[in-house]
Order: sequence, then C-alpha cells, then structure tokens
Amino acid sequence: MALREASHELNERQEEKDHDHLMSKEKSTKFSLQKGAQKTGTKSYLTCQQCGKSFDQNINLQVHLRVHTRERAFTCQQCGKSFSRKGNLKDHMMIHTGEKPYTCTLCGNGFTREQTLRQHMRIHTGEKPFTCQQCGKSFSQKGHLIVHMTTHTGESPFTCQLCGKSFVRNENLKVHMRTHTGEKPYTCQQCGKSFSQKGNLKDHMTTHTGEKPQALIHYFLISK
Repeated sequence: MALREASHELNERQEEKDHDHLMSKEKSTKFSLQKGAQKTGTKSYLTCQQCGKSFDQNINLQVHLRVHTRERAFTCQQCGKSFSRKGNLKDHMMIHTGEKPYTCTLCGNGFTREQTLRQHMRIHTGEKPFTCQQCGKSFSQKGHLIVHMTTHTGESPFTCQLCGKSFVRNENLKVHMRTHTGEKPYTCQQCGKSFSQKGNLKDHMTTHTGEKPQALIHYFLISK
C-alpha cells in the first residue's frame, strides 16, 4: 500500500507539471512578465507573479497557484490524504476501490489513469518519443529523459534537507529519507518482518520459498 501511495504521489506531481504545461500559454519575451494581466491581440493573459507562467483563464491560474501555496483542498474521507486537484483525489480513490477503468487491449493489464495506459502502450509499440538532444538516445517516458539528462549535466536536483545528500531521482530521495525516519513500509505477510525497500522484501521472501535471491543468482552468473 505504501508503494502505491508513493507512486500516486509521484503521479500527482507529474500531473501538476503536465497540467501547467497544457494550460500555460507562454508569451513572446517582448511582453513584460511583471504585469498581472496582459493582452496579446484580442486575448488577455493572466500571469503568475511567482514564476511568470501565463494563463488565459483565471480558474487555470488559481489551480496553478496551488503549486506554490501547497494548498490541498480535496481530502480523501477514507485515509485523510489531501490533493490539490479534484481529479487527483478521484484517481486516488481507486486505490481504495481497486477500480482500474483503463485496460490494455493487447495484454489485459488495467490502469487507474488513461495517461498511464498510454505510457504502457509504448511497451507494445516500441515508441520512444522523448529524445536527448545531446546524444540522440530516446525514451518512452519524459521522466526517463529528465533522469538521463543528469548524466550530461552531472546534476543531482533532489537534496535531503537533513543531511545534504543529493540524488538524481526523487524516488531515490524518498528511499533515502527512510534512513532518517526509520520507516519500513514493505512487510512480509508470512512472518511480519518489515523492510525499507521492496527489493529487500523480495530477497527476504526467498527464505520462505526456498528460492535463491536475485543478487545471489547474478553473482553466480558473473562468476562463471
């Protein structure tokens, strides 16, 4: 459950970026970003005073502002988790209901979001629409391209506020934070032992099933 919650939080963060990108109407640099509302031709644009993004409707600007204020007005009545958008809450509710309305017609896998289904379909089609402009390598998801770009820039944008250690990916930072909080969200259903990482739980499960841990199998393969 914790893994699904973490995945949903990451999806929500990505949705906020995608939503802003779709709604945002980037203006030509000849128009000043200092004004709250401006006109280009016959259209008026409302500008966020914190980041300069522009929107053609006030409601879109108000939704965007929650990115800065961290306001989460929509709360799940079952678990108390809050969201900045009603649509994100609706998606989250499927964790409780188990509903997966978007189904892959090729393999039958179900998904809670249409966007996730579209990303999944690229596994079947082999489509990789996101290309690195520096080396030409292509990726099926934008997030993978962003992570890849750090190999060129050397950037580690996600920093632990407690110890200062930096990471290339936000999910790596989340895993790292458990070393400070002591959180162990992955629990063995057979003996109750808990782990901070899913991979550690998988290795532990082999003590019940008798299988060799994946790391051990890899060791034997490279040792031959």
